[in-house]
Amino acid sequence: MSRFAEIRFKATTAFQRRIGNPVTRRLPFQTLLETTGRTSGLPRVTPVGGRRIGDTFWLVSEFGEKSQYVRNIKANPRVRVRVGGRWHSGTAHLLPDDDPVARLRTLPRVNSTGVRAMGTNLLTVRVDLTDAR
Repeated sequence: MSRFAEIRFKATTAFQRRIGNPVTRRLPFQTLLETTGRTSGLPRVTPVGGRRIGDTFWLVSEFGEKSQYVRNIKANPRVRVRVGGRWHSGTAHLLPDDDPVARLRTLPRVNSTGVRAMGTNLLTVRVDLTDAR
């Protein structure tokens, strides 16, 4: 990762951790991803942008495998996703061979623009929902 990309990563994650995520987690219809902490074993909730298509939820991680929730998924792929105010269980899959820029074009525009602007190592994540109805 270049020096500029590292600075952008640190600035963005500091903002998200201290300001962005605590505020957006409280919004009733914000899409949330719940993973299990790889060390603590505790639930970790992260606001995400993405889209449900049938029994699948798609998102793109802006920092790829450096994202804490991606690291948690690698340790335990069982997750929950809150979409439209309802929680759904599922199994997350990291898709390094998928084209994340093309995938972002199919996802909500506001979040996709932010991910493209701030992201340094995009990674597509697919969640196969097990209790989708």
